[in-house]
Amino acid sequence: MSDTQQEAGRPQAGPSAAPRVDRFFQVTARGSTYPRELRGGFATFFTMAYILVLNPIVLGSAEDKFGHRLDGAELATATALVAAVMTLIMGVGGNLPLALAAGLGLNAVVAFQIAPLMSWADAMGLVVIEGLLLCVLVVTGLREAVMHAIPQPLKQAIGVGIGLFIAFIGFVDAGFVSRMPDAANSTVPVQLGGSGALSGWPLLVFCLGVLLTIALIARGVRGAILISILVMTAVAIVIDAAADVTSWGLTSPKIPDSLVAAPDFGLLGDFSLFGAFGEVTVITVVLLLFTLLLSDFFDTMGTVVGVSAEAGLLDEEGRVPNLGRVLLIDSAAAVAGGAASASSATSYIESAAGVGEGARTGFANLVTGGLFACALFLTPLLTMVPMQAAAPALIAVGFLMMTQVKHIDWERYEIAVPAFLTIAVMPFTYSITNGIGAGFVSYVLIKTVLGKAREVHWLLWGTSALFLVYFAIDPVEQLLGVK
Repeated sequence: MSDTQQEAGRPQAGPSAAPRVDRFFQVTARGSTYPRELRGGFATFFTMAYILVLNPIVLGSAEDKFGHRLDGAELATATALVAAVMTLIMGVGGNLPLALAAGLGLNAVVAFQIAPLMSWADAMGLVVIEGLLLCVLVVTGLREAVMHAIPQPLKQAIGVGIGLFIAFIGFVDAGFVSRMPDAANSTVPVQLGGSGALSGWPLLVFCLGVLLTIALIARGVRGAILISILVMTAVAIVIDAAADVTSWGLTSPKIPDSLVAAPDFGLLGDFSLFGAFGEVTVITVVLLLFTLLLSDFFDTMGTVVGVSAEAGLLDEEGRVPNLGRVLLIDSAAAVAGGAASASSATSYIESAAGVGEGARTGFANLVTGGLFACALFLTPLLTMVPMQAAAPALIAVGFLMMTQVKHIDWERYEIAVPAFLTIAVMPFTYSITNGIGAGFVSYVLIKTVLGKAREVHWLLWGTSALFLVYFAIDPVEQLLGVK
């Protein structure tokens, strides 16, 4: 157990001024305090605020079948609105420090795989249908049952894999690690910095941020992650003003000319629920929905388990509190994302940054959701935090989540091999879903080879079969004549 978890496990005296709020969110019962929840809410927001810039870039860079592009200002508004509303609902309804926003990866599928086949309204309609299907799976109990059917060691491996994955995200987004320019002709796909060496002021900010963050954590300083983000943002602002910095990436630490920007709600409700069926074949629609559904389903599963585990909220059987409500809210977020043309919204693994600051309840979501609501009007101000200042938080949280690896029994191959594949495939393929799929399929295979097939829950058999289709989607599409 990490120092943060141990600290969170010690009962603290809750504030007497708001006993009803304390009882509702179980702040004291979960060993937390309001300052921790506040710090956690801020930390989560700052580590995922990049989505306010990145989602409009991903969706806005693609054209639909008819050559139309979505407006960047409208996309920014839709992204912030969905994140604010669904994060607040998760806080109140699910009571977990789990923020939601447009899902990376999912938005790329919508932009580059679905939109070229139909109009944007039709594509967003498919996202709404996908969310409604997820809601049905939750209401029928199937989505929750799948999560309960996963063996505890695999859940721990999912948490570890996610830790490595988000650390890798931090390294890549900060520019500490980059793709080799000649990746097609090289045996080494990634490299240090942009040219095999560290150079430039932005990377200096990142490296100093990592050192500051781990130093504060090692010293047990409260608010270590948030302090690091704020300090390094201030350092970045000074450097940007004094030095000749070519690029900071998506967000630059420049003091904006105007702190306020009016939101544009033009994309809200601009979707066609069944329009896709008039543009492509039913088989194509089914396969597109399958891709969205499977990715959303298991990305959320891994995120919920990983964040809850790091927060110390899993029970003795590895179950997440209020899981049914949490999954229903997450499913509804997909519907909301499609209805607002912001792509499917989902739970964010960056929420672990808030957990690293001590957040243990949905009260932290009130802060994160409130900041996203402010972002509707204060986008110029709130997006001035460069990724180089925020990414060190992901490195620190990756370390904290990695500590769960000690609970896995590495002497038993039937557990060790699936756990290893789960952990390794996530960062190496840049996908939580791929890692979970590799773990599931290998677990079922090894259990069968060892003559222990009866020990495998029938839901794991079913989901493993779906993952086989998922991994073999290209030949399946060719056999069905989709390609």
